[in-house]
Amino acid sequence: TAPHILIATGGKPFRPDIPGAEYGIDSDGFFELDEQPRRVAVVGGGYIGVELAGVLNALGSETHSILRQELPLRGFDAMLQETLKTLMLEEGIDIHEKTEIKQVTKLDNGDLELALTDGNTLTVDCLIWATGRKPNTATIGLDNTDVEMRHNGQIVVDKFQNTNVEGIYAVGDITGQPELTPVAVKAGRMLSERLFNGQTNAHLDYDLVPTVVFSHPPIGTIGMTESEAEAKFGKANLTIYRSNFAAMYTAVTHHRQLTSMKLICAGEDQKVVGLHGIGYAMDEILQGFGVAIKMGATKADFDACIAIHPTSAEEYVTM
Repeated sequence: TAPHILIATGGKPFRPDIPGAEYGIDSDGFFELDEQPRRVAVVGGGYIGVELAGVLNALGSETHSILRQELPLRGFDAMLQETLKTLMLEEGIDIHEKTEIKQVTKLDNGDLELALTDGNTLTVDCLIWATGRKPNTATIGLDNTDVEMRHNGQIVVDKFQNTNVEGIYAVGDITGQPELTPVAVKAGRMLSERLFNGQTNAHLDYDLVPTVVFSHPPIGTIGMTESEAEAKFGKANLTIYRSNFAAMYTAVTHHRQLTSMKLICAGEDQKVVGLHGIGYAMDEILQGFGVAIKMGATKADFDACIAIHPTSAEEYVTM
């Protein structure tokens, strides 16, 4: 026993229950590869799927991305989804949309034959399952406690990370909050401040979490998507600003890579409720703008800031 018990067991990769699924590897297995696969299929269009597909394609592997939906990154702003798909195709990734693998067969020569639900087949050297993660809570003895859990294995907590059992807390992927390492780290730090440093009201504010996908090129996003903002404020109460250009880093090369940016502003004061971008250095650009939006910045606040030229980031203050 102990006065304080923290559960932070994270998640583990999920694999579909189909014949031959065991011939594939997951994101953990990716880091155990001894050599680069010549032909690879990455199943899934989430963070891990698009990141691994981008890495392998950039290294020269023949890369196939298998998506259940038409677009990658479900739940992201449509501009990001559509632009990423366009760039993935331009980079040479073969996207198989609206299909799934129904069976994996290992051939005598070691190749993997993938039978797809759309009737097509693929032959690859390596299959990577990036089909999601599930809470790692099934085998840690929680059935011996009264800790409240959801049907999917997540642990129910309040804003202070308390479970329903006094002295037991949970943070990270197992709580149903954004499954991002910095989110879990910050939640743990705030919990420790509350328990051991006298900050009795310390807790993580899960609103407006800046998010980066290390795709090729990277994506940065914070706040509402356009569809979410329309549902909350009404289309007539929104002003949308967009910009598309080739980042200067690539503009003078034969590989002029598209950058797309969007600001979503609500109300007469045009408060910035969503900022989205895909392009060179978007991972670095987002942090500062995340602070501004967290502070309640308006379009006028953005406009009042002098642009740093020549940069991609200046587009957000000159739209």
